[in-house]
Amino acid sequence: MRIVAGATGAVMALTVALTGCEHAPSSGAAQKSSAVNAATTSVPGGVRPSGAPLAGKVIVLDPGHNGGNAEHPEIINKPVDVITGRKPCNTTGTATDDGYPEHAFTWDVAVRLEMILRGKGATVVLTRPNDTGVGPCIDKRAEIANKAKADAALSIHADGAKASGHGFHIIEPALIKGHTNKIVSPSKKLGMDMRDAFIQYTGIPYSNYIGKNGISVRNDLGGLNLAKVPSVFVECGNMQNPGDAAKLKDPKFRQRIAKALANGFLKYLSS
Repeated sequence: MRIVAGATGAVMALTVALTGCEHAPSSGAAQKSSAVNAATTSVPGGVRPSGAPLAGKVIVLDPGHNGGNAEHPEIINKPVDVITGRKPCNTTGTATDDGYPEHAFTWDVAVRLEMILRGKGATVVLTRPNDTGVGPCIDKRAEIANKAKADAALSIHADGAKASGHGFHIIEPALIKGHTNKIVSPSKKLGMDMRDAFIQYTGIPYSNYIGKNGISVRNDLGGLNLAKVPSVFVECGNMQNPGDAAKLKDPKFRQRIAKALANGFLKYLSS
């Protein structure tokens, strides 16, 4: 089953990405039509696959940023409370040197991953229904996962670091007493399972510019600070690095990334 958060007025009120790469700024993202009000699409044929390993599991996928963000700074620049401070509602994301945008990359990977997970019986919730809208804000994205009572939530991103940096990393929530206590431990396991699956199935190495062994722990991201369910971010590579960018722009490689992330969910939710 696939569920898409709906929209209210000009701003998609339940369509926000947890922003891990907050750098200023095609091929890519498949556009999927979705109902404006919370839509539910069942598994093709209305029947879950026999013996589906993820049957009964709820997974929230958060494709970072959104295609309409750049045209609406008055919306995405509004500050929201992330417990440890105040941050912009959302950002435009980054892009490769030849203009392939992060928002298109994250949407494409999320759609591919959604299809794999649905095929394994999971109920999948997306934080935005397409790649043409604005937002939603980072706090709303966390709220979507919390309201869905997700078994696991993943925010999908690509980084915009210096060109010399390459590789992927997983971002896990830091301990913020009174807020993230209950999710730090399961999120750490989710992060480790995602990391191991990502490197195994994509061959992209751990980041050489941030984190340790492919893991970074942060206390400044609203999507993690406000989460009540196991949640992590994945920075799938550095869009400013030519080698990483070539992989991220390749549809076949994006399918490999989706399969890798699906295997991370499988490992986490099966143990």
